[in-house]
Amino acid sequence: MSATAVGYLVRAIESLGVRHVFGVDGANIEDLYDAIFSSSGAVTGVVAKHEFSAATMADGYARVTAGLGVVAATSGGGAMNLVAGLAESFTSRVPVLALVGQPPTDQEGHGAFQDSGGKAGTIDAAMLFDQVSRYCARVESVQTLPAHLARAVEAARGGGPAVLLLPKDVQRAPMGSVAPFRPRPVVRVRDETGLRNVREALRNARDTGKITVIAGDQVARDDAREGLRRLVAALEAAIGVAPDAKDVFPWDEPGFCGVAGTMGHPELLDAVRGSALCLLVGTRLPMTARAGLAEALSGTVVAAVGAERPYLDAIYATSTDLDVELAELAADFESSASSPEGVVAAPPRTPPAERSISSLTALSVPEATGPGLRYRDMVETLGAALEPGTDVFADAGNTGASVVHHLRVPRDGRFVVALGMGGMGYAFGAAIGCAFARDRRTVVVAGDGAFFMHGMEIHTAIEYRLPVTFVVFNNNAHAMCVTREQLYYGDRYSFNRFRPSNLGAGVAAMFPGLPAFAPTSTEELTDALRICLRTPGPSFLSIDCDPDEIPPFSPFLSVPRRHS
Repeated sequence: MSATAVGYLVRAIESLGVRHVFGVDGANIEDLYDAIFSSSGAVTGVVAKHEFSAATMADGYARVTAGLGVVAATSGGGAMNLVAGLAESFTSRVPVLALVGQPPTDQEGHGAFQDSGGKAGTIDAAMLFDQVSRYCARVESVQTLPAHLARAVEAARGGGPAVLLLPKDVQRAPMGSVAPFRPRPVVRVRDETGLRNVREALRNARDTGKITVIAGDQVARDDAREGLRRLVAALEAAIGVAPDAKDVFPWDEPGFCGVAGTMGHPELLDAVRGSALCLLVGTRLPMTARAGLAEALSGTVVAAVGAERPYLDAIYATSTDLDVELAELAADFESSASSPEGVVAAPPRTPPAERSISSLTALSVPEATGPGLRYRDMVETLGAALEPGTDVFADAGNTGASVVHHLRVPRDGRFVVALGMGGMGYAFGAAIGCAFARDRRTVVVAGDGAFFMHGMEIHTAIEYRLPVTFVVFNNNAHAMCVTREQLYYGDRYSFNRFRPSNLGAGVAAMFPGLPAFAPTSTEELTDALRICLRTPGPSFLSIDCDPDEIPPFSPFLSVPRRHS
């Protein structure tokens, strides 16, 4: 019997080097799971608790492998639940392939359950997903599947999700004599003119003053850390990182000036102010990364190298492979450091001062007087406990701001915070996807608001015995919204405070055998982390903290409290 369309898809996924398909099963996608079961075993089907989390698992998997993440969902509500997760991947340019089941073709427009074919007044899934994807197509027949799949993979590799809508009858149809899927080679974009312009701007700036580099997460995705370090050293530059790129440059190496933007450090602002040129590497410098820098950047030349043009005017070179471009730029400036015979070399510059995270100036926040531990104490205790090679996923909100500002990321570990859409609960699924991909200790740091949205993915980590430690800062609130109520609305009311919950005891009771703790001091937190981080499988920590503590988030620190 000829292979079916879903069998073809599974073999194609295997040929792409993808080893896990994340999703939630259902009637109109169950044939894909059946094909996974019947396959060679190289691809594992993972069932999440919610399609949003399945999408973030694929997103996290793709971010840490520099490959493709794959998510599958059934029709109707399952398909709709993918949208927020795919929107994060779209905004952050993460390559994800979404395989979305649909009712049988002959039932579309005739009252089919979960119909989204766009006929007879039904929702049009193709129009919906077109807004959060780089490519979206309804596969009308097996004959068109190979071409649609090739276009989808190519579009996703270009940066962002691609969606294939798969009617159930098409999934089941035999493929006939179709050649196996062969992925096209990845096409690297090389912008010779742009690179020449950036190189010339760097030379001019180095001759006239100092250079500051701000690096983004494309450096990590392109595995270009070594090229970045070499370039910074060759330019004798100061360097800072975007909030989502804390892992791209060691915090204890010379020239490091901290994080840019709303959760950033004043040392970086001072460096940009005193620079003849600011070089952006692998970041578009969105508002979260450039807040507070506008005036400083307006007084200096800005150059940029990366997959997408930055949000501000810059001398720009397109690069989809920073590993190559940064290594070449570094080699250029390393060789030019030695002057030819007969040419008087420029006087040596004083290298930027060596810094560590402890020497960076923390944002000054109002003293908190409420219950529980303080953000900085929790984050620094966590950072001290993390071993090299640990991957860290932070969620949005006051917790995320504190982690971005205070956490010292372990060497050789990835750090991910989803600032594209800032969807709460992202870190739970994304960390699980990372743990599947890398099979090493992964840590989630999230607030209780994010936990109540998607924290039950803990169950997925338990099912698959993944080495994920979940750390929840429990302030019984959507604390960033509480802070906004206080600062902007006179603290006259709160819609965002919760009744107290004992998450540590609750999770321990729900999942017998899971190491679960609720430390109340930094000493207890240190001891609990020691156990959790050495446990082979998953573990859980809930730490009570103050919902009224203001996080290190500059927009909150410059606004006078509004009184009613």
